[in-house]
Amino acid sequence: MTTFTTRPQAGVAPPVPPPRRRVRGLLTRHWYAWAMVTPVVVVIGALVMFPLVKGIYLSLTDATEMNSGRTIGVNEIPATYSFVGFDNYIDVLSGADGAFYSRLLWTVQWTVACVTLHFTIGLGLALLLNRAMRLRGLYRMLLILPWAVPPFVAAFGWRLILNEQGGVANSVLGLFGIDAVNWLGEPLAAKISVIMVNVWLGVPFMMVALLGGLQTVPKDLYEAAEMDGATAWQQFRAVTLPGLRPVSGTVILLGTIWTFNQFPVIALLTGGGPGGSTNILVTEAYERAFQGIRDYSGAATYGALIASMLVVFAFFYKRWLAKQSEEVFG
Repeated sequence: MTTFTTRPQAGVAPPVPPPRRRVRGLLTRHWYAWAMVTPVVVVIGALVMFPLVKGIYLSLTDATEMNSGRTIGVNEIPATYSFVGFDNYIDVLSGADGAFYSRLLWTVQWTVACVTLHFTIGLGLALLLNRAMRLRGLYRMLLILPWAVPPFVAAFGWRLILNEQGGVANSVLGLFGIDAVNWLGEPLAAKISVIMVNVWLGVPFMMVALLGGLQTVPKDLYEAAEMDGATAWQQFRAVTLPGLRPVSGTVILLGTIWTFNQFPVIALLTGGGPGGSTNILVTEAYERAFQGIRDYSGAATYGALIASMLVVFAFFYKRWLAKQSEEVFG
């Protein structure tokens, strides 16, 4: 029996396979890639997407500890909270909540101060370590140590240092005849303390990242600038900063997100006190969710607003950074 096959006419597109067959073909050809990606997708879905969706849903309800479903012994109490729409967001953004804008102001101040000091000190240390010097490896190791210390260990250590009675900081001040400072018990001193500790923790990361960026800047550019008679400051402005732009833009964005959500330092060092003066938005959300009569919907509303602000900031910051890079590099 003879079979004949017909070729498609020239200029005519081949028939498109049905969607089911296309999906099966993708899974067959790229099964290894799907096998590698699937565990990551499952973990992200379980640890990120599900809590995010659940939090957004709770922010649209009036859920509290009193009306949430729970089991007491053999008795199961059903949930009685109801859907309230955007009422929680209106209460927070209108100021009826009473705490949001004061916490937001301090959160912005805290973030700007910490990230500015992170970048400035980290860049200065990176410039020093990028030069040839004796024992450079030892200096790098010592400066990276704060980054290796878990935040909760660092917070407890700094509580001992900043303790009003017998703390190392006040003992040093006493040697110079300066009265003891209640570092964790006065609002202004407590704010300075949490910023100082967070800077101590965050500078090593910034230093390592910027040091890696410095080592990618071509040395020919410095030699050409030096031959043109450029001073050290002019070389820094014209060669170093533009060369660091891709790295610095990324680490500043990451540093801002991490600092905006820096829970351990404030929660473990001051507990948000005194009088809530050091509470940032994320610690305020924690207190609403886990202290007193637990306000799950209020905490979820704070969480959704925090995430929204960071997404908007990241979007516009990346656009601004791309525009600046186009102006510099053409």
